[in-house]
Amino acid sequence: MRKTSLNNHLRQSGTRDSLRHLILDIATSTKYVHHALKTGDLGMAGTSNLYGENQLALDVLANEIIKKHLSESYVVGAFASEEETSVVQINHGDQKYCVAFDPLDGSSLADVNQSVGSIFGIFEGNNFFGKTGEDQVASLFVVYGPRTSLVYTTKKGVHEFSLNDLGEFILSKENIRIENDHKIFAPGNLRAVSENRNYANLVEEWSKNGKTLRYSGGMVPDINSILMKGQGVFTYPGHSKYPQGKLRLLFECAPLSLIVNEAGGDCIDQTGNSILKIKIEEIGQTTPIFLGSKNAIATVKKHLNI
Repeated sequence: MRKTSLNNHLRQSGTRDSLRHLILDIATSTKYVHHALKTGDLGMAGTSNLYGENQLALDVLANEIIKKHLSESYVVGAFASEEETSVVQINHGDQKYCVAFDPLDGSSLADVNQSVGSIFGIFEGNNFFGKTGEDQVASLFVVYGPRTSLVYTTKKGVHEFSLNDLGEFILSKENIRIENDHKIFAPGNLRAVSENRNYANLVEEWSKNGKTLRYSGGMVPDINSILMKGQGVFTYPGHSKYPQGKLRLLFECAPLSLIVNEAGGDCIDQTGNSILKIKIEEIGQTTPIFLGSKNAIATVKKHLNI
């Protein structure tokens, strides 16, 4: 039986050629990141990103790989990386899109051999600011785990592709859906329970009701788990040290929220507003986030009084 490639799936779904080529360029870059993870340096790079976090050598390498492919894609006018201090403008080609990306989300997990990922949000034009997650024309992430897989949406469903031994992304799951009810929960920032009684009660309710805790320490593998199991919830609230949380709107929350939303889930911040409606105002902007099965998000709203 003929297997569907990423290229053919994009073509058959009616994705415009410029966006199809960009997604394929991004997919190609992640194959090199996949190879770097298998063979690369897991030590510290001796530098830090704009948030003051130490960069692993693999962070830097993944960033350079993806930057190279975006720079050579003649439909990208600008990109923003979690490892860069500002938006990078590209002055050639048609400049139809701008791309925000986290080159290696959860990179601290790599040296203990846990799954990590890359995240991408694609917007039209060459400027992110003043836009919202709803303005994304596509988003995708790649998981580097026991197998390497790519999940994407162009607002025509959510689909998973697996990287085979020939270096092709082949369709493995089509039209992924998230059920309203859930059995698993991934509670990030559990330090917040010590000062936020409402959040503590939320976690306690899920535990008492027999929900299974599955938290990896990486947003990509946890969101991927929700999608592959078809249910679940991920939470990362703010607390006194980080009132707006630590997860970045542009690089992590907006792209992954679009995918969860397109799969039938829900995504809100700590005030109950949709993550996809938050205006992007600065490159390092963060937000508390709760996303996953709709009934789980309803429980979040009840406990947080939002």
